[in-house]
This record gives sequence, structure tokens and C-alpha cells, in this order.
Amino acid sequence: MNITGTIDRPLTHDPKKQAPMKPSAGEPAGSAIPDFTTTGANDSRQNRTREMQLIPEALARAHMHERLHEAERERRAMRLATARRMQRRAERASMRARRALAMAVMQ
Repeated sequence: MNITGTIDRPLTHDPKKQAPMKPSAGEPAGSAIPDFTTTGANDSRQNRTREMQLIPEALARAHMHERLHEAERERRAMRLATARRMQRRAERASMRARRALAMAVMQ
């Protein structure tokens, strides 16, 4: 059983595999404009489709690049905060040691 496609439900969505439109018998010859979109339109459509398919990849790559830079900035900020905390702790320990030394010398 050979079922042909309709306009609403074509047999295939690939324009290269679809049958070309033929003029109907009730239409006078030469009334329709010549078919000039067969190769040029398909080529441009293929290129545009490829470019359009690559856009999300480029966006995802840029997004991941930005996320990596953001994570690196956060890591640097965390390291800086930790270093400052450790420096304050070391300064307090140094002050305690000085005080203890001064108390030992005084006695």
C-alpha cells in the first residue's frame, strides 16, 4: 500500500526528497513563476541550519567559560579571606607570646 503525503503531513520533511511541484492542468502554461529556489535555497538553508545549530554550542561554550572564570574569582576571594583570617590569628598569637615574655621578664 503506497500512501502519498499531503501538504499538512508530507511524506518527508527533507526538501531534497520531496517531489517538485508540477503545474496543474487547469492552469495556463507560463502563468507560474519559474522554480528558481531548488539549489540556491537548499544550499543557503543547509548553511543557515548548520550555523543555527552551532549557535547554542557557542552560547554554551561562552557560558561555561564565564562560569569557570566566576568560580576562579570565588576561589581567589576565599583564599584571600582565609589568608587574612590566618594572619589575624598569627598576630594575636604573637601578641600573646610577647605579653607572656614580658610577664616572665618582669618577675
